[in-house]
Amino acid sequence: MDAINNKIIFIAPIDWGIGHSSRCISIIRDLKKNNIVIIGVTIKNIKVFDSYFPELKKIYIPSYSINYSKKIPLWLKLILQFPKIYFKILKEKKQLTKLINLHNIDMVISDNRFGLSNKKIESIFITHQLNIQAPFFSYLANLINRKYLNQFNQVWVPDYEQLDKRLSGMLSESSLINIPTKFIGPKTALIPSNLKEKIIIEFDYLILLSGEEPQRTVLEKLLIKSFTKSNKNIVLVRGSDSKFKIINPLKITYFNFSFGNELQNLILKSDTIICRSGYSTLMDLYLLKKNKIILIPTPGQTEQIYLAKYWQNKFGAKAYHQNKIPLFN
Repeated sequence: MDAINNKIIFIAPIDWGIGHSSRCISIIRDLKKNNIVIIGVTIKNIKVFDSYFPELKKIYIPSYSINYSKKIPLWLKLILQFPKIYFKILKEKKQLTKLINLHNIDMVISDNRFGLSNKKIESIFITHQLNIQAPFFSYLANLINRKYLNQFNQVWVPDYEQLDKRLSGMLSESSLINIPTKFIGPKTALIPSNLKEKIIIEFDYLILLSGEEPQRTVLEKLLIKSFTKSNKNIVLVRGSDSKFKIINPLKITYFNFSFGNELQNLILKSDTIICRSGYSTLMDLYLLKKNKIILIPTPGQTEQIYLAKYWQNKFGAKAYHQNKIPLFN
């Protein structure tokens, strides 16, 4: 990122899982040194930003309220929800106009929120999906994606520009994007510079759960079942504060949520990580130099399915379909 100074900046990620919020944290850390930063939040991600930036002003904005299903593929579910999402985009666009006048905002940074652009100020869009990979509707999806992207002044891609180093593979191919594209490198809320001391492994497996319901709970139950006969030492970060019954209390340590140094230590002290193939989680693991990874993409989420295959081929991760998770001994 180029140096940005003496500005009032409004930054807001989509609240589709925690990942979009977590990758904005390192950006906010840099920006708040020489600027006034205001964060757009929803009830789904305010805990994250309160834990990292209790001192910064936060303003509630519309939640996209994307719903998953146990049976309907996510890509189809998204198509069915598009009218609702479209009106949320219009709503946030109107709210941004009011916020610019009320807070004298100079710049807006949107992480996958299509409505947060305004012709009066510098509008930046953060995404790693410039080239959506989908089974049979890629052309239409990319057409819609580019239509919204081109309303911004520039796009920031949290990845390496060099093709051989890309963490997102073909997803960040930018040849068809009309606005300036800047690769700003992978971003993580964690502090990967603190890796000099030798780490002692305490857990055999760390299960990192995230994402929307009901699929988060579906995977939680499947993974707990897969470990019922295991004597391994397991730590679970649930990504939820719903009720939870431990089947094997002697071997499973669990946290509803974990952020910052606590989460970093859990990752570093675990031998193998089991998680969704969400891009922000993959960036965290890459920057923390974790290479024993088991990926279980959300069924029907084409981005995660692509990334699981890509990381399996390029980085040696193991990938399983959610319905074919093996038993762990």
